[in-house]
Amino acid sequence: MTKRNKKTRWSVERRLEFIDFRLYWEGHVNRSDIIDHFGVSVPQASSDLTRYQEEAGGNAVYDKTRKAYVTGPHFKPVFFKPSAGQYLAQLRLIQAGLLTDEDSWAVRLPSYSIVPILRRPLEPETLRRVLGAIRTRTSVKVHYQSMSREKPSWRWLSPHSLGFDGFRWHARAWCYERKEFRDFVLSRILQIAEDRPGNVEPADDAGWERHVTLILIPHPALKGGNRRAIELDYGMEDGRLKTSMRVCMAFYFLRQLGLDFAPADAVPSRQQLVLENMDEVEAAMKEIDRCEPSEPQAGE
Repeated sequence: MTKRNKKTRWSVERRLEFIDFRLYWEGHVNRSDIIDHFGVSVPQASSDLTRYQEEAGGNAVYDKTRKAYVTGPHFKPVFFKPSAGQYLAQLRLIQAGLLTDEDSWAVRLPSYSIVPILRRPLEPETLRRVLGAIRTRTSVKVHYQSMSREKPSWRWLSPHSLGFDGFRWHARAWCYERKEFRDFVLSRILQIAEDRPGNVEPADDAGWERHVTLILIPHPALKGGNRRAIELDYGMEDGRLKTSMRVCMAFYFLRQLGLDFAPADAVPSRQQLVLENMDEVEAAMKEIDRCEPSEPQAGE
């Protein structure tokens, strides 16, 4: 199959997926929806709807009054897997200005409000240089503002990966000054000067390579409906939620959810989750010197 045929086939399948999506989430779809969103001709939109009916028989029923295809009584998605998370993610992207209403497949959006996320400004050129260093395994000289120093300083870093702690992006990198792998917040990189060949193996970063499983449970003081509600909130099985992550990311996870202290010190009404295997997680973090790091160590 030629590249052009592959592209054409993908485009058709994308439009069939769009029809499936609209029928599932919106309850109806018509030719103008396809024409407006994909910029295709009227005959092409009609052809797409005909093909959809052939491959997903019974999913779309033509309503003469509405002049649109509506969801059939025995509708089952064929071209996409419904995801509540994906749908709600579109609302977050629209709210953040990263997705326009025109680009969203959802049309009849509900009234919604999202707690603002305080975004840290990041220069595209900074990200581009860091990505380049990661791809080519080179070291870069950066002018960096650390929390442990009053003024920014120059240092050499060999970044090998990116990490996101839920609020900010950082580069996981070898610091030639500290002689260890650390996290460097991208928005604190003020300038990147020269680069040079790197001599650091990412596989040597134990904190990045090693994973640890955290077991979350409802606060032991929560009983009855309160406990069950928390289990439903997080999709727990047998009252537990297991999540695996890189050891160097565990600190951020614990801090974000307020799990970095003993359950006895937590107020159940405010701290509804606790970490069941705290000793195991702390031991894994201590092995890579990441047990109870100071703020500067946590994000440099």
